Amino acid sequence: MTRARPQPPAAARISSPRAGPMTAPRRLFPGDPCLRDVLDLIRRSFAFMEGRIDPPSSMHRLSLAALQEQCRHGEIWAIGTPPAACVFLTPHPDCLYLGKLAVDGNHRGTGLARALVKLAATRAAALGLQVLRLQARIELTENHTAFARMGFRKTGETAHTGFAKPTSVTMERAVPGSRAQN
Repeated sequence: MTRARPQPPAAARISSPRAGPMTAPRRLFPGDPCLRDVLDLIRRSFAFMEGRIDPPSSMHRLSLAALQEQCRHGEIWAIGTPPAACVFLTPHPDCLYLGKLAVDGNHRGTGLARALVKLAATRAAALGLQVLRLQARIELTENHTAFARMGFRKTGETAHTGFAKPTSVTMERAVPGSRAQN
């Protein structure tokens, strides 16, 4: 399957009321030195989950090599230098999966997550995919609420290996203009 090359976003900057102007999202590639900053951003942004979720976050297994692999087999996009927000995008046959959506604490509530979800919808459309999908830990109800405000709806629950009850909520959103939206 041939994948569409990423197109630069139309706007050169994103304006955030509290954070001021930010650079537009940019795709990172395996050799990008910014990947170290993305790893640090994810670790800082996901630290609040420690002790709240079981099993512990997969971010503990992330490494620079894992981010480089994500760049090769999916996409990583970041906003800001150093990154104030990032998201992993992984195409599947039936959806574009969003993972590791992270926003630095100083930039939360400024629209950066919403900008990355909008970018994900643009990328999904370019790849011919009609649905955005993500998973949020069952305990993180504030994340469920935030994603619902961005148009996602709960479509299921899953359990990590070895767990009898659900540990994650699956949420989906149709890509604007796709058949899934109609």
